[in-house]
Amino acid sequence: GFDQATITQVQQANDIIDIVAEHVSLSKKGREMVGLCPFHDDHKPSMYVNPFKQIFKCFACGAGGDVFKFIQMRENLTFPQAIERLAERAGIAIKVSRFTGSAKKSPSDIDPNLLAKANGWSAEYFQKNLADKEKGAYGREYLEQRKITDESINRWRLGLAFSGDDLLKTARAKQVTLDTLTKAGLLMGQSGDKFTNRLMFPITDVTGRVIGFGGRTLENAPAKYINSPSTALFDKSNCLYGLEHARHKIVSSGTAVVVEGYTDVIMAHQAGCENVVATLGTSLTAGHGRILRRYAKKAVLVFDSDVAGVEAANRALQVCLAQKIDIKIASVPQGKDPCDFVLEHGKEAFDDLVENAIDVFQFKWKRLTESLGNDNKTLSDNKTAIEDFLQTVATAIQAQNIAAIDQGLIVNKLSNVIGLSSQQIREELAKRVKRGTSQNIRNQKVQRVDFGEGLGAAVQREILEVLLNEPGLFANVSGDISVDDFDVPEFSQIASVLFESLNKNAKAALTEVLGKTEEVEIANIITELSRTGEQKGNYTIRLNDAIEALKRLRKQNTTTSIKDVEDQTKFLRNICENAAEENLTNLGML
Repeated sequence: GFDQATITQVQQANDIIDIVAEHVSLSKKGREMVGLCPFHDDHKPSMYVNPFKQIFKCFACGAGGDVFKFIQMRENLTFPQAIERLAERAGIAIKVSRFTGSAKKSPSDIDPNLLAKANGWSAEYFQKNLADKEKGAYGREYLEQRKITDESINRWRLGLAFSGDDLLKTARAKQVTLDTLTKAGLLMGQSGDKFTNRLMFPITDVTGRVIGFGGRTLENAPAKYINSPSTALFDKSNCLYGLEHARHKIVSSGTAVVVEGYTDVIMAHQAGCENVVATLGTSLTAGHGRILRRYAKKAVLVFDSDVAGVEAANRALQVCLAQKIDIKIASVPQGKDPCDFVLEHGKEAFDDLVENAIDVFQFKWKRLTESLGNDNKTLSDNKTAIEDFLQTVATAIQAQNIAAIDQGLIVNKLSNVIGLSSQQIREELAKRVKRGTSQNIRNQKVQRVDFGEGLGAAVQREILEVLLNEPGLFANVSGDISVDDFDVPEFSQIASVLFESLNKNAKAALTEVLGKTEEVEIANIITELSRTGEQKGNYTIRLNDAIEALKRLRKQNTTTSIKDVEDQTKFLRNICENAAEENLTNLGML
């Protein structure tokens, strides 16, 4: 493991606001920052980030902790892996696991940091191939034909995979671990390279780490594009190409523009349209929707105007509606993709295309009326079109993504077209909304910890809440309490770390305690205790009352007087009153 001085150095070098803001769009609220929690399906800002305490806390799902815990949870890392990851981010040299060393086991079988190193090494290898004066010439010729500039080639770190087993041979010569490259999806074991004779597009996460690759064939391979397989780092249904470069513009403009291909993104950015991202050869998923919602207030989908493009847009609209995203759709003229359109018409024309995007209900209504007005459509086709439209409206209602007046207008229009009464249509919509709501409740996972009932748990919680906020009071009571007084397992673990820190440093900060805590679940509880304790205040009185109650509890095994019961009841009543006041404050009623 790492010594405490190293952990503290890394922790202090990574401000929690900067770390969280790489994954979530934050806005100021009082002394804190708030944003949509990335650890559950959050539809209103539930996560608070405190720059003074250097902690985050979600009131909906219970997630909380310091920078290490955020990265552990966000990138599926162990505690040591999170330290290594943040040290690398801050440019702090520490002794770390080497990419050329053995791939150590983790909950996801391999350390994601090793996969990132393997991908980074491979990206540089592919870049050198493309830059090779002779061997890379045909790759550069293709990019020149597509009008992609040298500046874009460097910015997007484009590369070239040669034919055969060139990567495998190079890795052997450099003594790079083949097992790690195989698990990263770059090799097919000892039999050769995964990507051959392809233009390589490194796929990065929002922080710039290479998490996977897309490869476009430069010969007549059956698959025009292939992506890296799913790994501990890469899942194409939860990744948007170009987000690293587009994030800041998306946040400042409030709008994300979503296209389909790698070159569409690169050409848009090359022209100056820097809020453009792409799905990775897959339909837009709920995962993509959640990512967009964290950064953008509005999304505009720009798809090809052919049948496949229109169908892809139709599916994507449903996803975005469910995610409470203000969604519009634009299509490029027939026979062109966004890349060609930008190249031919420039930034202003593309901006106009996005600006004139149509509302989701306009798009859906057009599809419905075209189906109903087409004599070649069967009764079954029309029924499907009506069902699709009804489901869109129901999804919008459930997500509170449609105003009541718009809902009424749509119901009346639909009634006129299909011949059902407004009441019948409302009943149909109500059924669909109820079905969707029930499904959401089943899918919702909220973290809850049972700390037990009764005075013992309440006393333990009270002591920890105070000392996490006012560590200086520990000196007054250190002789009266010990870790043995804490029989709730989670509280015992927290007390052990807290008391050890306070014995060495009378003013040990919350971040120091969290920096000594490896488990994400315990960090969640520490953060909750700190926050509720701060809201209650009255630290000295509460601590003294809790210590007195603790002393009485110790005597309880031998005798229990009426006065003891009265005192215990009074103590619990005080805690309940504090808790009630805290809840009312959170609800904005105090």
